Amino acid sequence: MSRTSHTAFFGDAEHVFDLARPEIVRELEAVTSTGIGALVTRVCETRQFHHADLEHVLRLGLVGGGLDAKTAARLVAHYLPLMPLAEAQIVAMGALGALWFGVKTSDEATA
Repeated sequence: MSRTSHTAFFGDAEHVFDLARPEIVRELEAVTSTGIGALVTRVCETRQFHHADLEHVLRLGLVGGGLDAKTAARLVAHYLPLMPLAEAQIVAMGALGALWFGVKTSDEATA
């Protein structure tokens, strides 16, 4: 597990979300028309986000976590509409928080 990955139950199983690859951050900024710092603020702090922000964070987080783009898009399209918005936001916040602050790896937790 990387220092920027977040594991959460989404839809049908536990999935890894990781937004740290530069090409994923650039894509996230492009599709949301927002810099990463402002996106983290609006999703995690102010709750002034667009529904599409959550869609893109979840989809790209799944891709960064190892799923192919088609599978990630299918999961988000299928499961996001079935979730309470707050639940989807919590998963997105976990992925963005892992990108922003990092997480302890199992090696760090036992040291």
